[in-house]
This record gives sequence, structure tokens and C-alpha cells, in this order.
Amino acid sequence: MASPAAERKTVAGPVSVRPLAEADLDQADEIFRVAFGTFLGVPEPKTFFETADYVRTRWAADPQAAFAATIEGELAGSNFAANWGSVGYFGPLTVRPDLWDQGVGKRLMDPVMDCFDTWGNRHLGLFTFSHSPKHLELYRRYGFWPRFLTAIMKKQVAGSSGSSAFPGRVMYSELPAAEQPACLSACRALTGAVYEGLDLEREIVAVHTQGLGDTILLQGGGSDLDGLAVCHCGAGSEAGEDVCFVKFGTVRPGPEAADHFERLLDACEQLAAERGLSQLDAGMNLGRPDAYRRLIDRGFRTGLQGVTMHRPNEPGYSHPDAYVIDDWR
Repeated sequence: MASPAAERKTVAGPVSVRPLAEADLDQADEIFRVAFGTFLGVPEPKTFFETADYVRTRWAADPQAAFAATIEGELAGSNFAANWGSVGYFGPLTVRPDLWDQGVGKRLMDPVMDCFDTWGNRHLGLFTFSHSPKHLELYRRYGFWPRFLTAIMKKQVAGSSGSSAFPGRVMYSELPAAEQPACLSACRALTGAVYEGLDLEREIVAVHTQGLGDTILLQGGGSDLDGLAVCHCGAGSEAGEDVCFVKFGTVRPGPEAADHFERLLDACEQLAAERGLSQLDAGMNLGRPDAYRRLIDRGFRTGLQGVTMHRPNEPGYSHPDAYVIDDWR
């Protein structure tokens, strides 16, 4: 990220990296908003992302995978790693704008790469700005390569806010505690069929325990699932006020995958309506062209566009036969 030279400070001391503490969260949240808002040129950077919360929610999901950079004891930036089984990604990585271009971001990369080594993730990724050569070069030095664009899409929710039956849909929050482990195992089997070792337990549990939204489960035959969608709902989640955000969604691969995907999208829109939320957000990697087209056909339009970078330089689960909703912001 670049800022006018007159606004930059010269780093007066060494950059230290340590775990992000709960006492850091307010300041880390402000840095996160100001950094993105400044880079994108919004008039009031401190209000960027409005009521959406990425910092507190990701810290609460795994405090041991959240890191702070400090200079002479003052917070300079933060970064977060996420463990999805065989897949790992990181972000948001943000640095105070007055300290841009002075190596703080590089120092915040080192502990997340250590996390991935510890976890043994096979495929690593991130979301960044496709028009920023500096970002692409920083991450290339760590072995990440840009692949397809990722569109952060949104649409207005159709239908009423009243609840109605949806055949085969179960909400994770409705399950008795004794049934949740078996459900998580079924979810793991589904995501593992999409990409070997892919596991969304971290996100499902974080949404449930933090009260951020809910996870939609589409039942198939027997104990199998046809699909799932981890959804953030409303202010204080990653969605923000009046928004339902599909953090991750997928369906079982095979000849009926497209039909299952349409059904999953119906279920996501119904959840938004039931919660009284007027907007549905979903990230879509353009390496999944049929899934992307189906979002467009439903009225989704791109509000923000970036690029995912992958290590190794392989598609992972972003290929034409995959019906996955996600973004690695």
C-alpha cells in the first residue's frame, strides 16, 4: 500500500511481532478500517466496512493465529491466519498508512507462514488487490501466484421476512449439542469430496459460538449432505448491518451439483429473508465459471473485485466443475 510521502513516518525502532491480544482489538480494528479506506480512497476511512467486523471475529475464532506488529510498543498492524484443513489462507493483513512501505507487512507474513507449516496445510491462498503490483510482488516472494479474479457479489433479497418450510434444510444452530459432532463429520465428508482434506469446522463453530449467523445444511440421502453454507448475518459479523454474507458454501460434486447449487442459493436467500436482511453477499472465484454465471443469472452484481493468489500455483478447488462460494479476504 502506498500513501503520500508527506504523511509517512520513518520507522524509529525495530518492528516486533507478537500475538494479537484482546486489549489490542479496538486499535487493530481502527487500523484495519483506515488502511483499507485509505488505499481505496474513501472520504472517511475510519468508517470503512461500517458495521462489519473482521478483526474481533477472527481473533475470537483462533487467538493463537492472530498477530500484531509493534514499533516501540505501539501497534503498527495485524494479520490473521485461518485453518481449513488441507487449505490455509490469511488476512486481512493491514498496516497503519503512515508506516506503509517500511517492511511492517513483511514481518506480519512470517508468523502466518509458521502457522501453515505447523498445521500442515497443502494449499495456501489469499485475496488481494489485482491492480496493485506491490501487493502481488510481496506475496510472490512467499511463493504465492495470482490466478483468477474473485468477485465479491451482492443482490437484493426477494421475498418476505416470514419463515416458511424449506424441504431438506436444517440449521446447525437447531441441532442438539450431542448431534453436532456427527454433523461436523458429515460436513467434513462433503467438503473433502470437493477438495481432499478441506474442512470448514473452524468457520461453522465460530459462527455458532460467537452468534454471528448460522450454517445451512442441505440433507441428501442417508447421512450425506447435498450442500452447506456458512452465513454471517447482520451487524457485528463479517456481513454488516442488513446483510447476509455467505462466508463459504458448497455442494456435493457430481452430475446433480448444479441443481444442488441452485437449491443452496435458494436456501441462503430464504435465510436472509427470515432474518429480515435485505442484501445477500457472496464471493465467487471466476475459475468456477458455471457457478459464477448462475449468480449473475440470479441478479448478483460485483461490488468489489480482487485476485486470489495461490501457493502452489494450482487451482485448488477453483476449477470449472466446482460449485463453491467463498473469498479469502
